[in-house]
Amino acid sequence: MPTIKVLPHEHLCPNGAEFEAQPGMSICDNLLQHQVEIEHACEKVAACTTCHVIVRQGYHSLNDIEDQEEDLLDMAWGLTSMSRLSCQAIVADDDLVIEMPKYTKSRQRRLALSRMPPLHP
Repeated sequence: MPTIKVLPHEHLCPNGAEFEAQPGMSICDNLLQHQVEIEHACEKVAACTTCHVIVRQGYHSLNDIEDQEEDLLDMAWGLTSMSRLSCQAIVADDDLVIEMPKYTKSRQRRLALSRMPPLHP
């Protein structure tokens, strides 16, 4: 079985993680099954970019990227040539090393809102 190594992420996986992955299942579902709480605001139907990951190793073993995913990735925070939506990237037989970007659009928005001064009536 392939393994997924998740590089440390300040909020979602501070110590990183490594686990055996289920081939034929999306990276997102594999992460969620192993308690890596990656965002997936659209419920994994390729309608947002909250589950954006950077595949540092094993990118070419994943299924081909489709036009809809590519179009959405253009809006992702921290886009690289190795970016995928984890809900659309299907694990094959190769090991993967995954980096979750520091921000997503929704995480960045929540951070900005948390820094706003409270409204006073």
